[in-house]
Amino acid sequence: LHWIAKIYLFLHSLVLLMKTHSYTFYHGYLWDLWKELHYSKMKLTELMDKDNVDPETIEILNKSIDFCEFEFNLQSQTCQDKNEQIKFPDTITFTNYFMYTMFPVLVYQSRYPRTAKIRWNYVVEKVFAIFGTIFIMIVNAQVFMYPIAISAMTIRDSPWTSWSDRLTEWARIMIDIAPSFICMYLLTFYLIWDAILNCIAELTRFGDRYFYGDWWNCVNWGEFSRIWNIPVHKFLLRHVYHSSISAFQLSRGQATFMTFFLSAIFHELSMYVIFNRFRFYLFFFQMLQLPLVSLSNSKLLKDKPVIGNVIFW
Repeated sequence: LHWIAKIYLFLHSLVLLMKTHSYTFYHGYLWDLWKELHYSKMKLTELMDKDNVDPETIEILNKSIDFCEFEFNLQSQTCQDKNEQIKFPDTITFTNYFMYTMFPVLVYQSRYPRTAKIRWNYVVEKVFAIFGTIFIMIVNAQVFMYPIAISAMTIRDSPWTSWSDRLTEWARIMIDIAPSFICMYLLTFYLIWDAILNCIAELTRFGDRYFYGDWWNCVNWGEFSRIWNIPVHKFLLRHVYHSSISAFQLSRGQATFMTFFLSAIFHELSMYVIFNRFRFYLFFFQMLQLPLVSLSNSKLLKDKPVIGNVIFW
């Protein structure tokens, strides 16, 4: 397949993998509550028929039942056709899972904020934004980036012996390509996190449109990693960071390292899908964010937001 088709299939497979994990993780938690509720009710019934029962045991079982029932009532869904509450496990349906896979979100919950109707003029606006942005990206790549890439390959294949001349040319190329590369980065970000996600959200009447924060104003790398991609951040926070602490008893620092490490692996895999080779550039620079976060939080830069933003850019 063409590299565009390959990265499309890879990323969407990864999205479905994360969605399925979140869906099963959430319902696994509810199944545990379901077992606890039935066990507590059964034990309470048994104990009520006996004499000399410890009042503390009765109190614990009642608290368990109250908590489980409260949680199930909280996680219940409203059937719009019959206007009635649907409680677990009746909430597990193919329709429910399918609609969740259509929403622009990676963390499952029983209810999401929904809009009343689809604004078709807004959908048309975002569709034009999607294809207009792709057109501008193509022009940027062909007019500004492609000639510089050809120059880089020419230098790479040239029989020069002077490393100083070669390094000088490489430095010039890096400076030449930086503006068009930053434009491509910003266009890619706008295309995915604003145009495409908002279009999908409108078509599915998904109400929570907080897909990104103002990452361009970040003064440290920790803030950037949290707000530049909100859906993925929420998934990593719940299903990698907190899960690694609870499941593997890792410290907060170890859990942070695990989160960045796993994220860097999948980013590097996406580069492999595109270029069919491992270079580990992206992996290295993503893991470099950890010491950069520490540097941003140090006394040297903590109270200097303008300098922090300059270094970030």
